[in-house]
Amino acid sequence: MERVCFTFDLYEGAAEEYKRRHDEIWPELVEVIQASGLKNYSLFRRGTQVIGYVEAHPDAATAFAKVAASEYNGKWSEWFKDLIVNQASDRGDQLSFTEVWHLE
Repeated sequence: MERVCFTFDLYEGAAEEYKRRHDEIWPELVEVIQASGLKNYSLFRRGTQVIGYVEAHPDAATAFAKVAASEYNGKWSEWFKDLIVNQASDRGDQLSFTEVWHLE
C-alpha cells in the first residue's frame, strides 16, 4: 500500500460548486475508484486550495492507472475543468507531497 497526498487549486469563487458536485458524485465513479484499489480517500479545502489523501493498493501507479482507464473518470475530469486551475506540473506530474513520517 502506498499513501498519496496531493494538492491543486480551484478558481476563485468555485468552492461551493466543487463541494456540490462531490456531494453528488456518480455511483459508477465511486465503484471505479473502489475497484481500482484506492481506499480511505479524502479531500480537504482551505480557501481555493484542495489537498487530497488516499491509500493506493497495491501502489499509486497501478491504482490511478485503473481509474484513468475508466470512461467515468474522463467525463468527471472534463466536468471539473471549469473549477480546477491545475492538477499537474508543467510536465504533467501530479502535484504531490513526499511522505516524511507516519504513525499507525
